[in-house]
Amino acid sequence: MAEPDFWGDQTAAQKIIETCNRLRLWTVPYKDVQSRFRDVQDLLPEAEELGDAELVKELLASLEEVERQLSELEVRKMLSGEMDSKDCYFEINAGAGGTESCDWAEMLSRMYQRWAAKKGWKVDVIDRLDGDVAGIKSITYRISGQFPYGYCKSEKGVHRLVRISPFDANAKRHTSFVSVDVTPIVEDAEVEVRTEDLRVDTYRASGAGGQHVNKTDSAVRMTHMPTGIVVSCQSERSQIQNRETCLKMLKSKLYEQQVQETREKLQAMGGEKKEIAWGSQIRNYVFQPYTLVKDTRTKVEVGNIQEVMDGEIDVFVNAYLKEFG
Repeated sequence: MAEPDFWGDQTAAQKIIETCNRLRLWTVPYKDVQSRFRDVQDLLPEAEELGDAELVKELLASLEEVERQLSELEVRKMLSGEMDSKDCYFEINAGAGGTESCDWAEMLSRMYQRWAAKKGWKVDVIDRLDGDVAGIKSITYRISGQFPYGYCKSEKGVHRLVRISPFDANAKRHTSFVSVDVTPIVEDAEVEVRTEDLRVDTYRASGAGGQHVNKTDSAVRMTHMPTGIVVSCQSERSQIQNRETCLKMLKSKLYEQQVQETREKLQAMGGEKKEIAWGSQIRNYVFQPYTLVKDTRTKVEVGNIQEVMDGEIDVFVNAYLKEFG
């Protein structure tokens, strides 16, 4: 990077900077933990010998923080996959069940936005379709930051809700399902998409605000005929920009599909037993007659459901990464 002609090739320079930043994500926290531990190691015997109870208490608190940071690094160690450091598209889709499922989709959307905020990620809405009465039928985010795909991939699957519905006058217990899909954003994916394989539909964007909303056919829905993959975008004013975003999303999905097929073939050859297929029920959220959130893959349980709905889901994510990587 210090070479005089470094910026001669902008594309190559950007790739080097990205590689450097990814390395810093490991080296900086490691050196920080190492330094803090050595400080405690050197000072604690002296503090105990001098009988300085206040300093001993402070150093032990610092040691607990070192343990917490080490635990985070242990989880991050699991994020060594080719695409784990990539930004990602995060899709939430309401299942069968009408208004009840749409409301559940909006509840999950709020939970994930709060979780992303705790992680320091940037979240942009790419596409949103509101429910007929309440909630949302579907929403797609673009999440950017440190290892978003690596962490978010643990949420891929079906999330099941059990509660007494606020939309039922008889106050009966209802079960609702929402699916979550996560796709890494691969900007330089070498995927060929033929024009004749695409069906492109345009429609009017929905949502509050903006003079272009509901006045021009700026929203784009793109269907890849051979695979049946559908992507849509209405976040930009221009139909051309929305089309470009759709194409990026489609290429990323096709690339991920290719990688997944290769991984499954290798697992079959190696006799790999662990497999988490998309579409499987991964977590149950029970509001009545008791409160419990249970992950069906790792068997991790949390009784404080309100805390989970406020974005405290790292206990599930970390358990998944430690078990499945």
